[in-house]
Amino acid sequence: MEIKPLGDHSNSSLETQKAPSQNTQTNGVFISTYGCQMNSNDSERMYSLLEMANFTPVNTPEQANLIIINSCSVREKPVHKVYSEVGRYKKLKKKNPNLKIGVGGCVGQQEKSALTKEQPLIDFVFGPDNIDELPNIVQNAYSSDGKIIHAKFYNNEPYHIENMVRNPGVSTFVNITKGCDNFCTFCVVPFTRGRLRSRPAQDILSDIEKLVDRGVKEVTLLGQNVNSYMGECGTNFAQLLVLLAEKTNILRIRYTTSHPKDFTEELCQVHRDYKEKVCDYIHLPVQSGNSEVLHRMNRVYTREDYLKKIEMIYKYVPSVSLSSDFIVGFPGETESQFLDTLSLIEKVKYESLYAFKYSPRPFTKAARFGDQVAEDVMQDRLDRLLQLHRAGSFQECQKYVGDIVEVLVDKEDSQKPGYMTGRSSQNKITHFEGSRDLIGQIVKVKIEQSHPQTLHGIRV
Repeated sequence: MEIKPLGDHSNSSLETQKAPSQNTQTNGVFISTYGCQMNSNDSERMYSLLEMANFTPVNTPEQANLIIINSCSVREKPVHKVYSEVGRYKKLKKKNPNLKIGVGGCVGQQEKSALTKEQPLIDFVFGPDNIDELPNIVQNAYSSDGKIIHAKFYNNEPYHIENMVRNPGVSTFVNITKGCDNFCTFCVVPFTRGRLRSRPAQDILSDIEKLVDRGVKEVTLLGQNVNSYMGECGTNFAQLLVLLAEKTNILRIRYTTSHPKDFTEELCQVHRDYKEKVCDYIHLPVQSGNSEVLHRMNRVYTREDYLKKIEMIYKYVPSVSLSSDFIVGFPGETESQFLDTLSLIEKVKYESLYAFKYSPRPFTKAARFGDQVAEDVMQDRLDRLLQLHRAGSFQECQKYVGDIVEVLVDKEDSQKPGYMTGRSSQNKITHFEGSRDLIGQIVKVKIEQSHPQTLHGIRV
């Protein structure tokens, strides 16, 4: 594989990129990761690239000569979190003058040179678009006395990457898009990950076949908005799923995250027609149950539009498990508008959801709105939302008791010897009595106990 050197678009073989003059045993790299699944996948890519450049992954910062913080800026105070973590490494830096510390991810893209000015311990900064240049960035950090800043977008270049996962196991992630063009007024992603770019369908097929050869049984397709995928030959997301189902030997396909405005009837039909491979689980973030708030969020759909999408999904996929994202306390949200969100939760009956207090993000339009909601009001609304969902989700999940679900077995149960765990098509962690030889197989389990996130049963 070839990596572009800094400031240049010509190619340079990794074989010429040497790590610092130390032996491999002491040339350890530790990556601290927080944020979404894409960040986790990005960290896997960083590890793989750095291993090719003669670094060895280690389990603790104390073992490392290179520390990278792969950061997230979706919610508040991400920069403070980065500074706090870097500060904890001050003694390590003093003890080991050869230690280099870098910051990547969305905070790296967002803050750029401000990070090194505010926190002198940071040696280099890079953005999500620059991960493939990481060996060169690190090499420059070791050979230069100055700070290295590389946070440039390549929005006009094709999105060609090779999937890099060191130990994929039974299930793993595959990036299909990066960036986003939606510009929701609360979201920093277009400013930290750039504009939407889609990988060629053939590259994705090739990646997944290679993963199958390594023993992977299930993939989760990743993107800020996967169902806006558009391949270079005009392949849309529904058509991509068909290609993966028909042209690869992968047993199961999941995806996250979807945008309601791009969720089509064609995609629902794929769920129905390829049910044996495309899982009965859909994460469809709504953010608010009130149309006026959705308009201020620039979500480009109304409450009624969203409910029609839900009705369409149930028509084609009656066994679906639904989850969603919610933001409480968006600027200007009234109590009445918040009650619309609660009523939506009662109506849709999500089996799981993720809810957060609104957090102003740099560069976003909503951060400049004047009618910010008080912190105590936001906390109260979040508590009420979660309490409502807990009660409803426990009741909703009882429908699984007595049912037989298909479970992809992925590991031994860490809490109960002689038991195994895996995920059902509906994304429920399922526990049952079994042995290690079942790992990687899809087995049928009759459910005896059901909780919102977990199922317990017996193999049939």
